[in-house]
Amino acid sequence: MTSFFQTLGMSYEWAWFVSTICGILLIALPLLLGVAMIIYADRKIWAAMALRRGPNVVGPFGLLQSFADGLKVFLQETIIPSAANKGIFLLAPIVTFTVALMAWAVIPFNSGAILADINVGLLYVLAISSLGVYGTVMAGWASNSKYPFFSAMRASAQMISYEVSIGFILICVVLWAGTFNLNDIVKAQDGHVLGLFNGFGFNPLLFPMAVMFLISGMAETQRAPFDLTEAESELVAGYQTEYSSMAFAAYWLGEYANVLLMCALNATLFWGGWLPPLDIPVLYLVPGFIWFLLKVLFFFFVFSWVKATVPRYRYDQLMRLGWKVFLPTSLLFVVLVSGYLMATGHFA
Repeated sequence: MTSFFQTLGMSYEWAWFVSTICGILLIALPLLLGVAMIIYADRKIWAAMALRRGPNVVGPFGLLQSFADGLKVFLQETIIPSAANKGIFLLAPIVTFTVALMAWAVIPFNSGAILADINVGLLYVLAISSLGVYGTVMAGWASNSKYPFFSAMRASAQMISYEVSIGFILICVVLWAGTFNLNDIVKAQDGHVLGLFNGFGFNPLLFPMAVMFLISGMAETQRAPFDLTEAESELVAGYQTEYSSMAFAAYWLGEYANVLLMCALNATLFWGGWLPPLDIPVLYLVPGFIWFLLKVLFFFFVFSWVKATVPRYRYDQLMRLGWKVFLPTSLLFVVLVSGYLMATGHFA
């Protein structure tokens, strides 16, 4: 894209700057539109599983319901509690929303279709996702209210707990792929199992890690059954209790952008990314980004399915699963995967 703008008479510096801005917009704008659509899809899936209609009034089939909700929220008054720290109170949702978008810079949508093809892309995603907790803690503390603060402490403990196991799960993927580059990780999954299946998830040693990563992603994004930070019965509305108008909408958008990110990471790390499920020539006629989109939508359906059907965990069950089940299991599989790769000469 830089070379294209250079042909228009721009210097290299300006061409690089404009192409970078265009690349960011090409990701951010469709992502924001996608967030609006998956909120609609989320509500439709819940409704279908509860034998209800769901949104069906605003626009054809209710497709414009999310935009109507956004307009309603935008027109509401922004109320800041008198005892709140106003600067941090307003900064917290901005941090959450911005961090949710930043991680998409290294997600490969197709072969070479990536904004920043950096060698440490996986570390970048892990670092950026870890920053999301700051928006939550800032909101809880700045609200100067006990309920949001309790929820923020729950959120920080929950996210840290599951990030530890996610880190060990990612080590297994990195060991097998031999790289932190997300583009190369997808390429390493080409014909990975029996020369036929594209995806680490088809590998018997890595399939348990794929399942654990999916569950940990639900806990990381505070989705049901791990939504203790927003449990209405215990905490009113969690760390968002004091928020209204666009500040609340920023948290809402950031939450769904993070859910989509976890779905994209599931597809990228374990299920072949833009590659078709089977290494059959005819399947490659379908563009890679279509395969990637279908996989992301499938995992989003799983997220919604779980939220509609699985009851909420107690907090002690949540922490026990993270520290006493996922952490030792992921450590065990790091040993098993590295041992297998050493025994088969993979590192030679």
